[in-house]
Amino acid sequence: MNIIKPYAEILSETDYNEILRLVELAGRVCYKSEQNISDGSAEKFVSAIIRRGHESVIEHFSVSVRFIVDRGISHEIVRHRIASFSQESTRYCNYSQEKFGRELTFIAPCFFTEQSIQQKLWEQSVREAEISYFKLLDSGAKPEEARSVLPNSVKTELVMTANLREWRHFMKLRTAPAAHPQMREVAKPLLAEFKKRYCVFFEDIAE
Repeated sequence: MNIIKPYAEILSETDYNEILRLVELAGRVCYKSEQNISDGSAEKFVSAIIRRGHESVIEHFSVSVRFIVDRGISHEIVRHRIASFSQESTRYCNYSQEKFGRELTFIAPCFFTEQSIQQKLWEQSVREAEISYFKLLDSGAKPEEARSVLPNSVKTELVMTANLREWRHFMKLRTAPAAHPQMREVAKPLLAEFKKRYCVFFEDIAE
């Protein structure tokens, strides 16, 4: 049994200035103000259209992110409609194979303190789930059948691709105080990274 912390990483490598150039060009088509494009005009223009709520313009660029989270949190992520998803399949992945280390990986819950009774009960539960999963496989069950004993805490990996407008919606929703603690655990660092890479598009969203 392997227990890890969740995380997310940005897969897209597009240059920030190129994104600004594309978004400014698309936005200025609306006003037929392409003649105002100049060195340094893009960031100011994009900031202004976001303040005015003209966010359809920033749909012209998309970002891909890889999430390593538990199955419960993945169900929240894939509820975002204007996005594309590719997710690790517990139906087809056989975790008794060598490439998976012949073990299951679980995401450590952030809300239980180390050595607490809750943490010990959680570890006991996922350990028993792993034992049952492998016993089912050994008895001849298919992975798609054995997975029925796996809990929300089992690790899953997924790639989400969405445009910048949808990422803004994602960040506002998933970093809010009312969001699930495990969602905030990955969303808040991800927002900080988005601010570093795509500053003007996310600078107004509180961390």
